[in-house]
Amino acid sequence: MLPDEMFSLLRKLVETESPSHDKAAVDRVGALVAEAARRLGAEVETVPNSETGDHVIARFYASNTAGRVGGGSRIALHPTRPAPPYRDQGEGDKEGILLLCHMDTVFPLGALAKMPWREADGKLYGPGVLDMKSGIVISLAAASAAGAGEGPARPVTLLCTSDEETGSHTSRALIEELAKQSALVLVLEAALPDGSLKTWRKGVGEFTVRVRGRAAHAGGAHAEGRNAIEEMAHQVIAIQQMTDYARQTTLNVGVLRGGTVSNVVPEEAVAEVDVRVMQPGEWERVEAAMKSLKPVLEGVSLEISGVLNRPPMPEDATMKATFARAREIAAGIGMALTSGGTGGGSDANFVAPLGVPVLDGLGAVGEGYHSEREYIVKDSLPERVELLAAILRNW
Repeated sequence: MLPDEMFSLLRKLVETESPSHDKAAVDRVGALVAEAARRLGAEVETVPNSETGDHVIARFYASNTAGRVGGGSRIALHPTRPAPPYRDQGEGDKEGILLLCHMDTVFPLGALAKMPWREADGKLYGPGVLDMKSGIVISLAAASAAGAGEGPARPVTLLCTSDEETGSHTSRALIEELAKQSALVLVLEAALPDGSLKTWRKGVGEFTVRVRGRAAHAGGAHAEGRNAIEEMAHQVIAIQQMTDYARQTTLNVGVLRGGTVSNVVPEEAVAEVDVRVMQPGEWERVEAAMKSLKPVLEGVSLEISGVLNRPPMPEDATMKATFARAREIAAGIGMALTSGGTGGGSDANFVAPLGVPVLDGLGAVGEGYHSEREYIVKDSLPERVELLAAILRNW
């Protein structure tokens, strides 16, 4: 894929808006991805999904994947090989490399009018350009580049999902299924601002806290009421104090709802709590602490529910070895690869607990996630294609 083709495809994807909750919109992006993948010789499968957009799988096969791939033999992409799992001598069924991308964005339809595709000062702007339509383009271009040279060392599967921004609820099982069949999983979320890969991520959970009190007239029967908002104020302070920076654990009461009008003692209040954990066992500790909360006021009740949406991705021995190999490959093409981490979650969090080698942050370099300032550095697009293609050829 030539540079002009990459930027043309990226613009087309960005200008095709795809908010997570709009199935038809996400499916329009899926159709563009499928078309581009087929042009590059991939076998494309669309996974129907009634809740959000359909998921798209593109498989690029090396011509000699039936045996051990190695040496300097030329390998051509071939779209008619059998589907995974693949056989690889000495490695069981885990031969292929899985690339993970998502097609949905946080931006509603119409955002393009306020933040149109544009280029300025070596940066490309537009809704979803960083998170993560550039990652899709990098994946397709790298698969093409790997096939045009010595060929990819392993068959490549690209999975583009439709609901990452809302928790990957319909795609998680598919991600885990394909990851278990793979020797390596590479996630095309954006790099850190300095170009570093992401070798650790915090786990992400959430709690809903519901207080039930008793409604009463604020003037004529104030003493008969039980103010749910007052009770929630006590609970908010207790929850915020569960944050433990030494353990890399944070709790954030980010949403509060309660009451109807000012002259009625509020009967109900609801809080939504974001939780981030890094260390093993931290979610269980926080969950126990949350569920042990008790009402401070008489005559009110608490209802607490929560779930860990994405488990932690720690920088363990497997991660360190995986990054070391990627750094070695990068050095071979003159790139100095560095690593870091983030408190945010991605689909890489689902892969890490499976014991499958995974690296995140192979996407473009940029900043301004989820905002009107979102951009990528234009030159980072071909640079990340070169890096990913090298990994596909040499892993």
